[in-house]
Amino acid sequence: MLTKEAFSALVSQGPCLLDGATGSYLRAKGMPRDCATEEWVLRNPEVLVELQRGYAEAGSQIIYAPTFQAQPIALKKIGLEHHTEAINAQLIALSRSAAPGCLIAGDIATLAAFCDSWDPDNFDLLVENYRRQIRGLIDGGADLLVGETLLYPQEAEAILTAAELEGAQTTMISFSMQSGGFLYSGHDAGPLMEQLEQWGACAVGFNCVAADDMTAHLVSKLRRHTRLPLISKPNAGNPTINAEGLAEYKLEPEPFAQIQLDAFHNGAALLGGCCGTTPRHMKALKRLLEDCHE
Repeated sequence: MLTKEAFSALVSQGPCLLDGATGSYLRAKGMPRDCATEEWVLRNPEVLVELQRGYAEAGSQIIYAPTFQAQPIALKKIGLEHHTEAINAQLIALSRSAAPGCLIAGDIATLAAFCDSWDPDNFDLLVENYRRQIRGLIDGGADLLVGETLLYPQEAEAILTAAELEGAQTTMISFSMQSGGFLYSGHDAGPLMEQLEQWGACAVGFNCVAADDMTAHLVSKLRRHTRLPLISKPNAGNPTINAEGLAEYKLEPEPFAQIQLDAFHNGAALLGGCCGTTPRHMKALKRLLEDCHE
């Protein structure tokens, strides 16, 4: 896996482009609601390959593998918990085949929705689930890890603890936040950034928030609390619900890219997109970033 020193060297070269959305694209391509994304992707690999190849061609340097909910406690719902390590390894390999020139990040997400009675202090449960997932990600050849769309500080600490126990050096941490810089669990994200640095994160920030005029301000708030590289990976605006009950994100690539350019100027070092963003959004962002460096 990538060392912290190699990651720092990469980020120091200038803005690092992440990928955009996966789930919203897969649903648009026919993935049913309420199905297990990981299982569907393994049965329909060509859909993911097309998407990730598009991100690579748009200039993304780090691609997130579709392992978002591939932990034992989540996979148990479809009877695949005993295949946790194999599923994670297979999905890393699939992403590698789609984007061979990119770094592949093992994607690790919140476990809150998969606990019968959620207790954020149930630390051992979190660590054991994340350890098994990380073991599979490492076996598959992941270059780094990213904990994203997290809701609780305890989840981030558990991911970083599990990563350390499994020998993974480079782990980014990204929370879903409100525009004022508070997690949906109520915690102030600013002081939490300082804790994440102490816990061993290599980059911190947010994803799955609406890209809007407040995005750059959110970056500025977090910048005051940490020296780590900051992640800005927002949605393509606020969603509307269509006739089929699915969320639609309508912020076009150019205004999205301008919002992210402002985030970069305010201190974000790793820039990408979450729900509703596409390779077109990443291509527009790369073009703006290149223009501002000429």
